[in-house]
Amino acid sequence: MKEYRDHYFLKAKRENYPARSVYKLKELDAKFRLLKPGMKVLDLGAAPGSWSLGASEKVGKQGLVLACDIQDTETVFPPQVLFMRENVFERSPAFEAKLTELGPFDCVMSDMAPRTTGTRFTDQARSLELAVEALSVALLHLKDGGNFVVKIFMGPDIQELLAPMRRAFATVKSFKPKSSRAESKETFFVGLGFRGRSPATSPETLEA
Repeated sequence: MKEYRDHYFLKAKRENYPARSVYKLKELDAKFRLLKPGMKVLDLGAAPGSWSLGASEKVGKQGLVLACDIQDTETVFPPQVLFMRENVFERSPAFEAKLTELGPFDCVMSDMAPRTTGTRFTDQARSLELAVEALSVALLHLKDGGNFVVKIFMGPDIQELLAPMRRAFATVKSFKPKSSRAESKETFFVGLGFRGRSPATSPETLEA
């Protein structure tokens, strides 16, 4: 197992990514074709910046990545990445204005994870809360036909995320990248083909 972890850690260092998580995005993109040149991408929970860097490589100089995280990052991004320090639960007027200015987005992605406590139920509940909030943002700021990818720690209440995703997207798939640690409880859910804003796909339906 140690060699497995070290492989991706060392690969990230060798290829100048701040974290191994970039390879999860690369696998997701290879599987679902999430990213293309010229796209606009919203990256929630972006620090330290690996997903934003990976996305920026795919969207290119004509594309855009708006990245946010509650923590700062020292990663140096290319010009097509704009990083803002932001709490997605308490979106500031400045951030909301930037979302409106730059959106709607072709892809919204969230690699957000809670600070783990070691208590499985608590960690799962907090992960679900983050995933549902990411979906709420996606429902507001995705283009029609756009895609959504979100990380979650699997738990008994997963339908609180999956039910509204199935209403909002033409296709919903689950995927665990090979670059995820084998012992990790994380899974990624991918929503393909956003159906567009309607009463059935409004963020309010998440609270129903």
